[in-house]
Amino acid sequence: MSQPGNPRLPASFRAHVAGLALLALAGFVATALWTQWTRQDLDWVQATLSLYLHGPWGLELRIAYCVLAVAIMLLAGALHAASGSARRSVAAPLLFCMAGLGLLGVAIGDSWLPERAPLLAPLVHAVAANTAFLCVSVAMLLQSWYLRADPQWSRWAAAAWWWAWLCFALLWLHVLWRGPPRGAGQKLVIAVVVLWLAAAAWQLWRAEQKRGRRTLSAE
Repeated sequence: MSQPGNPRLPASFRAHVAGLALLALAGFVATALWTQWTRQDLDWVQATLSLYLHGPWGLELRIAYCVLAVAIMLLAGALHAASGSARRSVAAPLLFCMAGLGLLGVAIGDSWLPERAPLLAPLVHAVAANTAFLCVSVAMLLQSWYLRADPQWSRWAAAAWWWAWLCFALLWLHVLWRGPPRGAGQKLVIAVVVLWLAAAAWQLWRAEQKRGRRTLSAE
C-alpha cells in the first residue's frame, strides 16, 4: 500500500495548493485568450505567445506568467509530498521548479531587458523559454512515472504518462519541423502542458479532500 504522504504537509494544505494551482492555471488561460482576442495587430496563428508580452495587456500577461510559475513550483512540491510511490525522488519537483524559474525569466526579462539591454534580451528570452519547455516536459514524464507506482494514483497516472509523452513529442516536433505556423504550434504545446497540470492539480485536490475527510472521520 502507498504511504499517506508527507506528514509535515497535511492533506488540507496540499488541497489548498492544488486549488490555488487550478485558479492560477485558469487565470493564465483566461488572460492569454483575452490578450489574443484584443490584439488585432498580431496574427494569433503566426505570433508566438511571447510576442503578446509587449504592448496592450502585456503587463497583465507577464503577471499571469509569474503567477503560473509560482503555482507550478508549489504544485510540484505538493505532488511530491502526496505521493507514496517507491520511485519518488526530488528530480521531478526540481525540474518543475526549473521550469517555473524559466517562466519567471521570460516574464521578468521581457519587462525591462528589451529597452535596457536590447542585444542581451533575445538570448535571455531564448534560454529562459527553452528551459521552461524542456524542464516541464521532462518533469511531467518523471512525475507520471513516479505516480504509476502509487496504488492511489496509478489509474490516472497511466493516462498522464501518455499525455506527457504527447507533450514531449509535440515539443520536439515544434522545434525540429519549421513547416507549421510557429504561433499555433507553440500554443498547442502550451495547451497540452496546461491541461496536464490542470488534471494533476484536480486529481490532487480530489485525493487530498478525500484523505482529509477520512482523517476527520477516524478522529
